[in-house]
Amino acid sequence: MPGPLEGVRVLEIGGSVAAAFAATVLADLGADVLRIDRAAQVPDAPVEPLPDPLARGRRSVAVDLKHGDGPAVVLDLVARADVLVEGGRPGSAEKLGIGPEVCLQRNPELVYGRVTGWGQDGPLARRAGHDITFLGVTGALSVPGQAPATPPPYYLSSFAGGALQLVIGIQAALLERARSGQGQVIDAAMVEGTALLSVMVDQWRNTPGRVTVVDAPFYTTYECADGRFLSVGAVEPHFYRELLEKLDLGDLDLPGQYDESGWPLLTAKIGEAFLSRDSAEWEKVFADSDACVAPVLAPAEVADHPHLRARGAFVDVGGQQQPAPAPRFSRSGSVVPAPAPSYAGQHTASALRDWGVDGWTDSGAVRGV
Repeated sequence: MPGPLEGVRVLEIGGSVAAAFAATVLADLGADVLRIDRAAQVPDAPVEPLPDPLARGRRSVAVDLKHGDGPAVVLDLVARADVLVEGGRPGSAEKLGIGPEVCLQRNPELVYGRVTGWGQDGPLARRAGHDITFLGVTGALSVPGQAPATPPPYYLSSFAGGALQLVIGIQAALLERARSGQGQVIDAAMVEGTALLSVMVDQWRNTPGRVTVVDAPFYTTYECADGRFLSVGAVEPHFYRELLEKLDLGDLDLPGQYDESGWPLLTAKIGEAFLSRDSAEWEKVFADSDACVAPVLAPAEVADHPHLRARGAFVDVGGQQQPAPAPRFSRSGSVVPAPAPSYAGQHTASALRDWGVDGWTDSGAVRGV
């Protein structure tokens, strides 16, 4: 069933994880995404496809942007596109001849989306960085009461702070274009998106050493008798009371929930209770409870969780279980993602033909089949 972005044509300049995730989300929403891969990536012989969730739902066109006609191929596609997504360092697209100025001259209605770590300008704009770099600069790693600061085990700044902010910007720009008839450039900086996601940090500023809920015995993980862990998030008093009751701790003379001096004792008592049974037993105890207790699953276990399975939160994509497109729409339906291209340039001829740009096949500027 077509998604809400059916009919929207997107060019992705391959090479950036954040840009790839943004393009994946747009493809999941129904957009027709063409990824421009480097001609040098085209294999000389068939290769076994690798399941890549960050490349699903799009076709691959291989273009040699250093060939004299390479930029012209991309600009012909730009003339037919609604959106371009790129994640190179500031100035790299301009050097290749496909920067926003020349692209918007070719197609004034184009939404040109750029995602980088530091943004397109500023003292650090051209400096390299990774997820942990931007988390550190935005204060997301500095939680009062916790030391040392450790990064979360996922791409918070790249995906949420960069890619998803770019997707929001692209959709807003498409809506604005419907009124103005004009495209524009979107500058999505991971440092700014991550700062926005970290608004709670503002409440902790100027309060060094302040203890937050992340230090609390009712907001952490506990090991069970079988070595597996359960997560606990019983923040509200009524949820906390239910937690203690389910653990058979409700009748003990324990420190108050928010008595920070008593948190070490509470942590020890709650920890001892969880260690008395296997995780499966505790899951049954908390099955109908609002104490906010849930298993800590390994990635390979997630798709089989009963709730996620009931909602169809994972789908088969090329023989691999992958997260289903999100969010859900009541009328537009959901796209079933196509597998990632097996190799760079797999769709060069067919995609160029579909987009009405098939005059370059024999130019030497494109490769693939």
